[in-house]
Amino acid sequence: MNIIRTLALAASLIFTLCVAGQVRPGESQLSAKPADFPAYPLKASTNGRYLVDQNETPTLLVGDSPHSLFVNLSPHQADAYFANRASYGINAVWVEVLCNTYTAGRADGSTYDGIIPFTTPGDMSTPNPAYFRRVDQMVRLAANHGIQIVMDAFETAGWMSVLEQNGIQKALQYGKFLGNHYKNFNNIIWITGNDFQTWNTSSTDNRLVAAIMRGIASTDPNHLQTTELNYLVSGSLDDPLLVPYTTLAGAYTYYPTYAEVLDQYNAPNFVPVFMEEANYEFEDNTGMDYGDPETLRRQEYWTMLSGATGQLYGNHYTWTFESGWQQNQNTPGIRQLQYMKDFFSARQWWDLAPDQTHTVVIAGYGTFADSGSIHDNDYVTAARVPDGSLVLAFCPTSTTITVNMTQMRGLTNATWFDPSNNTFSGIAGSPFGNTGTQDFTTPGNNGDGDPDWVLVLESP
Repeated sequence: MNIIRTLALAASLIFTLCVAGQVRPGESQLSAKPADFPAYPLKASTNGRYLVDQNETPTLLVGDSPHSLFVNLSPHQADAYFANRASYGINAVWVEVLCNTYTAGRADGSTYDGIIPFTTPGDMSTPNPAYFRRVDQMVRLAANHGIQIVMDAFETAGWMSVLEQNGIQKALQYGKFLGNHYKNFNNIIWITGNDFQTWNTSSTDNRLVAAIMRGIASTDPNHLQTTELNYLVSGSLDDPLLVPYTTLAGAYTYYPTYAEVLDQYNAPNFVPVFMEEANYEFEDNTGMDYGDPETLRRQEYWTMLSGATGQLYGNHYTWTFESGWQQNQNTPGIRQLQYMKDFFSARQWWDLAPDQTHTVVIAGYGTFADSGSIHDNDYVTAARVPDGSLVLAFCPTSTTITVNMTQMRGLTNATWFDPSNNTFSGIAGSPFGNTGTQDFTTPGNNGDGDPDWVLVLESP
């Protein structure tokens, strides 16, 4: 969130509470409990490449990033927000446990109605029971909608000076408190850090963060842990001091997303990787790429065809909850994110292996770049399942690509998927045999008037 903002945060009335997933008289009626929610908490698959639930069902992580939700919304508002996001297939949201002005909260970290996180301000050994009761409410409300909280144990950009003043022992104690308090809440993934710029420049800061993570792991070994390090590009596995506690790798980049996802995917000590942060809708962090639908689609499909187990979307209005946020929930970005989730959920996404050596797409794949503008990049990401029944290739620009058809297991149906409007177009000559090569040319502009398409090759 490398952005300076002037925020106009809306205050709201407290609504009555939703406790332990039960709706009681006077409480919100928005929550539901469909039987098809994943069996949380999530964990790594046996091959370490994707996330599964407690029934070993592959679970695609698709989320939003309402960083300031705990402090800027009432329980009623949060319940309505969760209902809206669940309607788009969102199953995870990133929220800060501690939220000050850096993440659109107040300087003292208080909720909109004045509850502070520590009974002694700045003393991490004094967690305020009233504050954490409010957080508990929000976590339970999310669970009622099948949503996990990607719970940021410690937001480093805004709170690092507080952590430094508290020291290692209080950091460890704080981590133990969080782990013990939330170990029985199934719908949690832990994240620590946010724009953690000093992890590799300070001799103490990452030791302090490691102490929090160690504390969480000691009292709550059953939830995934990840980190967010520095912008403009980083990955959770970059910091060897934090790796022992990292069971889910986060990729963070404002550049073409495939490069950092693949960097984490190819790590010798790999764990499942997800895109934790890239450009948000309605924002421009680098001066190169505004968060319009085309930018978001490129980030999303590049990510998914580079070995990721999912990703978090972000929206300027629904991370700050500034004035107008309710009117900016139902955006093109979130609708197209749902198209992405539905597209991959209908296919064997968990077995897709990135085509890093171009044995599938052998020509026309553009230029790989680990920095620079998203809009200026033409790289085609492709992935294949091992049995050759499925190949997907995301073409961000108008192009002709050449596919080695011997990588398919048999007669192959070929279609173009339009990620802007969730429609498919047939390809002349399909089905194709699995011999030789075949050229595929993108069919002009998509429904948004942009050139990006997904090639779908399926061999039943």
